[in-house]
Amino acid sequence: MVEPQRPRPLAVELPLGRDPAAIRQRVEALEKLLEGVFVIPVINRRVGLDAIVGLVPVMGDFVTMAMGAYIVWEGHNLGLPKWKLWRMAGNVLFDSAVGAVPVAGDLFDFLFRSNTRNLKIIKRHLDKHHPAQRVIDG
Repeated sequence: MVEPQRPRPLAVELPLGRDPAAIRQRVEALEKLLEGVFVIPVINRRVGLDAIVGLVPVMGDFVTMAMGAYIVWEGHNLGLPKWKLWRMAGNVLFDSAVGAVPVAGDLFDFLFRSNTRNLKIIKRHLDKHHPAQRVIDG
């Protein structure tokens, strides 16, 4: 007899620590939520809350900017150099400023993934300065 499949849980339990591994898990989960939680079937492109919530004028862009700023804050907790933090903040601000433009900004949010860029900055830092926390992407 085949056992029925259990539905995948919607919530993910994230660690609360300040260690590099815990921060990496939180940032990866937030990036996935903001940039690639849904798939648009016809074009097979992943989108996240950044593009969807950004459709709500003003408030949507403010909420996604705050969530992107959290990733920058986590980078600060990891001890990233100031120039990397400024670069990450610039990605979030650029995404938010252009994303606030009606219609064209929504298309821009669909194409420019500031949170994915910031995750790459954090991963490079972790791989260099905390090699024990390195995760093989597969």
